[in-house]
Amino acid sequence: MSKARIQFESRRIRTRASLRRKSAGRLRLSVFRSGQHIYGQIIDDKEGKTLAAASTTEKEVKASVKNGATVAAAAVVGKLVAERALKAGVKEVCFDRGGYVYHGRVKALAEAAREAGLSF
Repeated sequence: MSKARIQFESRRIRTRASLRRKSAGRLRLSVFRSGQHIYGQIIDDKEGKTLAAASTTEKEVKASVKNGATVAAAAVVGKLVAERALKAGVKEVCFDRGGYVYHGRVKALAEAAREAGLSF
């Protein structure tokens, strides 16, 4: 494994451990960012189930954005995952940025989810 990948994994593990200590059993909004797409999902760790998810690979998101690797696309995904979470009865989550820096696409997804009604 490269040094950069090892550092990323240690950041991811450290972030997730911190969330477990502070979240008090709340659901988690997890973000995965690839070079071309971004994914967000609401996860219940107690039951091991995904309650709501959205990504730039879906048809309705692809129709509204030109490229899946932009801040605008991340905002669309954040809004969509928040709407689906509210429909599933989830209002409060904790934000799991993984090993990613809270900047750019990750930040845009989080802020759009907050504006759409999720609280974290």
